[in-house]
Amino acid sequence: MAQFKTALVLGATGLVGKALVRQLQDDPRYKQVTCLVRRPMPLSVVGHHQKKVNWLVIDFDSLQDYEGYFKVDHVYCCLGTTIQKAGSQEAFRKVDFEYVHVAAQLTRSQQCKSFVWISSIGANAKSSNFYLRVKGELENAIMGMTQLKNAAAVRPSLLLGERHENRPLEDIAQTIAPVLGMFLVGPLKKYQPVSAIEVAHKMIRLQVFDED
Repeated sequence: MAQFKTALVLGATGLVGKALVRQLQDDPRYKQVTCLVRRPMPLSVVGHHQKKVNWLVIDFDSLQDYEGYFKVDHVYCCLGTTIQKAGSQEAFRKVDFEYVHVAAQLTRSQQCKSFVWISSIGANAKSSNFYLRVKGELENAIMGMTQLKNAAAVRPSLLLGERHENRPLEDIAQTIAPVLGMFLVGPLKKYQPVSAIEVAHKMIRLQVFDED
């Protein structure tokens, strides 16, 4: 009979991260989930997930100091920002490349069963678009890491869901998404907007649940 699993989540407060934690909380295959966050969580959130979810406030600039927390079965990385929110391309790259890359390295050093992270549709290390180029460079860096077990990326297009932060362009896109999706068929289907709940579900499906 398969043993219950343990998981580590980075980026648990984001759109996909919140959906993921809710699903992990309800997934009977998991016995414990640890979430690394930047700031203390509201009691309403902590209380809802108190059964098996532990929240730990850390400094992501010193992520390597928390290596011991990566000694789990599955690592989920939902870290991500926007250039506008980060304030510069350099700050964006720190979150979307450096933090995720370090997380993958720590996953490897602790010999976790699998590592799943969020990339983007169109990710390409040779892209002229800075955002897509960083995502592509990260994919190449992680997939090229030796001895990293079962690494996989999800590549969503526009994410649908309720955000607490103000993103005017995404708000407009979400409004027209249902109509836009009707025209994205065949080869263009992969560009259809997708819900954060669906992305989280796919991340769980990509993890390795072997019989122990």
